[in-house]
Formats: sequence, C-alpha cells, structure tokens
Amino acid sequence: ENVRVNLVGAKYTFAVPTYVWDAGVKDLSDLHKFADKFGKKMYGIEPGSNQLMMDAIADPQFGLGGWQVVESSEAGMLSEVGYEIKEKQFIVFQGWAPHPMNTMYDFKYLTGGDKFFGPNFGAATVTTQVRKGYLQQCPNVAQFLKNLAFDIDMENVGMGYLINDGMKPEDGALKSITLHKDRLDAWLAGVATFDGKPGLAAVKEKLGL
Repeated sequence: ENVRVNLVGAKYTFAVPTYVWDAGVKDLSDLHKFADKFGKKMYGIEPGSNQLMMDAIADPQFGLGGWQVVESSEAGMLSEVGYEIKEKQFIVFQGWAPHPMNTMYDFKYLTGGDKFFGPNFGAATVTTQVRKGYLQQCPNVAQFLKNLAFDIDMENVGMGYLINDGMKPEDGALKSITLHKDRLDAWLAGVATFDGKPGLAAVKEKLGL
C-alpha cells in the first residue's frame, strides 16, 4: 500500500565539473568535440554497474567510438574526480543524487542521456510503502509515515556525515535533525506518544532540543 512520495529530485546520469560545462560540454552530444581533452575516457564505478555508459559509447549517435569506461569503485571514481578537478582537467563520470559528491565537488549533470538513464537526468522518486491494512491498524504510526518526507540537499549532507565523516548512523541522524529542527514540527504533527501525549514535545525533550 502506497503511503506517500517521501523524496523527489533523485537523479543518475553523466556529470562533468562546472568548468568543463562552462567550456561547452553541456550535453552528451558535446563529449566527442573534446575527445582529446577527455582522453576518450569515462569514469564509472564497479564492473557490472556501468552498462549504461557503455551503451552510450556504442550508440553511433554520439560519436564516441574508441572511448572506454574506466571501472574501479565508487571511492576510486570520486578520488579521480577530486584529483582532476584539483588539476582543472576534463573528466566525465557517473553522477547521482542524493550523494555527498554533490556537496564535495562543483559539477553539472549533462543533458542528452535520457535514452540510457531515463528522462529528466535519470530522475527518480522514493515512496513509503506498507503492507495492506497497516495504515488502518496503526493510525499513529500511519500519521508519522504520512508526514515523513526528505529533500535532496538534506540527504546529500546527511549521507556525508556517514560516508566522509565516519559518524555512526544515529549520530549522523541526530546532527541532521539538530540542523533542521523545523522538520520535526512537520514530521510529528498529529503524532502521539504511547500514553497519548504530543509526540513532538517528547522527542525534543529526549533529544535535548
């Protein structure tokens, strides 16, 4: 049973540093014009996860014959992205959101990849799902789930607490909530504790907010 959409704006497609975008690489069809600067390479993640990039290379529409995908890992790809940006070199890579890369690096998503990644930069939404009848059986939890929603910026930063800063999930979550106290007002509207008291006040007291 569908409760609600809890996240919009997720994406997954080709990306380049902003200075590369400013130089004229704004669409997948622009890559071949700068083949020498890119070294005819695209940077992906683990082997088996880069088929969409390979499909783009194989498509004669984009003039990418002779290009190759450099496969490594998420961490390996992002390390290369960081190095190339530091050196102001051209690089095209797999970008997606939510992910801390969106706060770590200044980059743009390319248009033109809809054929491979899907429309609107490989856009996706996340929904909250429960088993049939659960909303009626547990109305208090149901109210919380109906309220609960996130945004890409908050997710980008929050994920960084775990991936980059090494925080425990509960510590990262608490930091996110502390920086976005207003979210609790919306998330806990109409939600009660087990003994029927306002949930918002109880949570703020528990968290020291």
